[in-house]
Amino acid sequence: MKKRKLATALSGVMAVSLALAGCAGTENASNPKPAEGTKPTEVKKEEPKPAQTTIIVGRGGDSVGLDPARITDGESSRVTENVLETLVAYEQDNTNIIPGLAEKWEIAPDGKTYTFTLRKGVKFHDGTEFNSEAVKFNFDRWMDKSNPYHDKEGYEYYNDMFGGYKGDPNHIIASIETPDPSTVIFKMNRPLAPFMQNLGMFPFAIASPEAIKKDKDKFMEHPVGTGPFKFVEWKRNDSITLEKNPDYWQQGLPKLEKIVFRSIPDNSARLTALTSGEIDIMDGLNPDDTQRVLDNKDLQLFKRPSMNAGWLGFNLEKKPLDNEKVRQAIAYAIDKPGLIKAFYGDFAVPAVNPMPSSIWGYNDSIKDRTQDIEKAKQLLAEAGHANGLKLKFWAMPVPRPYIINGQKMAEAMQQDLKKVGIETEIVSMDWATYLEKTRLGEQELYLLGWTGDNGDPDNFLNNHFNKNNIGGSNRSFYKDEKVTDLLLKAQSEVDQAKRTEIYKEVQQILFDQAIMLPLVHSTQPIAASAKLKGYVPHPKGNESLEHVYFE
Repeated sequence: MKKRKLATALSGVMAVSLALAGCAGTENASNPKPAEGTKPTEVKKEEPKPAQTTIIVGRGGDSVGLDPARITDGESSRVTENVLETLVAYEQDNTNIIPGLAEKWEIAPDGKTYTFTLRKGVKFHDGTEFNSEAVKFNFDRWMDKSNPYHDKEGYEYYNDMFGGYKGDPNHIIASIETPDPSTVIFKMNRPLAPFMQNLGMFPFAIASPEAIKKDKDKFMEHPVGTGPFKFVEWKRNDSITLEKNPDYWQQGLPKLEKIVFRSIPDNSARLTALTSGEIDIMDGLNPDDTQRVLDNKDLQLFKRPSMNAGWLGFNLEKKPLDNEKVRQAIAYAIDKPGLIKAFYGDFAVPAVNPMPSSIWGYNDSIKDRTQDIEKAKQLLAEAGHANGLKLKFWAMPVPRPYIINGQKMAEAMQQDLKKVGIETEIVSMDWATYLEKTRLGEQELYLLGWTGDNGDPDNFLNNHFNKNNIGGSNRSFYKDEKVTDLLLKAQSEVDQAKRTEIYKEVQQILFDQAIMLPLVHSTQPIAASAKLKGYVPHPKGNESLEHVYFE
């Protein structure tokens, strides 16, 4: 804060100086030419004010951790994306694959061998070399439970995206070869259609082997990668600071010297901080406040392309939620359009499926249920709960694009459920605990959601409904053999048209069984200083800030 006050004071002095300089250099009645023989007054030319080089990002909650392989939440990945990099990357505003730490690759016709040529001369922030052995070290750490650096709790994303771990029947990667420092070869047990899309995801960023060997547990709080910014400091529930990597391999980047991620839980308080100049950009903007941003010449509004889904989840291992009719009754009780009007305004649409229509393979033939109180009561009676029932309702503690205000949304749905005889007790806890307990299955009803990582339907459907992903992203504890077989079949199918048909079938099954209640697909409003340039919001929910600067 001291730096900003000083900058404000200096800008005021400079404004006066520039005004005086402008008057001294104008030929008019108030500033006539000097008389003959008189020495003109010398006007000192002021140096232009240096551009701002630090960005302060206001966000709704703190990160859970900073080891990308072990995290699953957006508040963590938005930090790690600036520190660590993946073999392939996505284009700046979509999920098309482009080179990353690998500059080129070849894929065998049978889809079971991938050969990557790595960039030369790239170094980790600790000065060690990035090479094929570093890539192999990271994958061995993730996939081999016997590896000394494998985390005992496992890696949720790796398990979900690559079919478990080494030795598991559905594990994808057979071996990794490193014939030379610039070449790494992946050999697969079976084809994996979204393999390249998966490699661009933040959990598969390449970490410094030496930093992990030094202290694998400390890495969760002190990441070391090859990215445009280096980790500096983490003040829990307050801020995380990154600084420019002067040896970054992309010349001329990053354009900023420093990033500070600052936690401000309340959306309105965060906007106040932006308006006053305490922060430079914020997410979690209340839709009602968007006009306030548009009317302020010192601010600008961005809209993140929608690639998400927010939902009311059911733990199928908890009675009576194991009963399909109870789940269907809850689906008929909830007023989705009312929720959107109250909390999202024009920045969301009702969700029918657990993946958005922006993802290929979306089933647009499914007609959604609409609120029907009598139908809900009838289904509850058929399920043996004519006199109603009681459930615990878990509400998210932090704002996310798909669930903009967990507590208030839970309260609104609580009233809907009460109308059909379902009494709920709303509970919450800190974000890290919430994610861990829902992963372990302690919840009954719960709010959660997903922002797509890679633009492939596998990332939504396989992650959340493959029975092998229980203990990971499958927080519904859904164990349908047919659905799991279909999802594995879709993974190995290289024909996108055939994959599309499989995914449409899966979505119909999920809808019929009411495995979860999709609520919304949101378009997230983001507010920022008008001076901020080069920022492009990515549909996957976070982005690296190496191209951002201030005018």
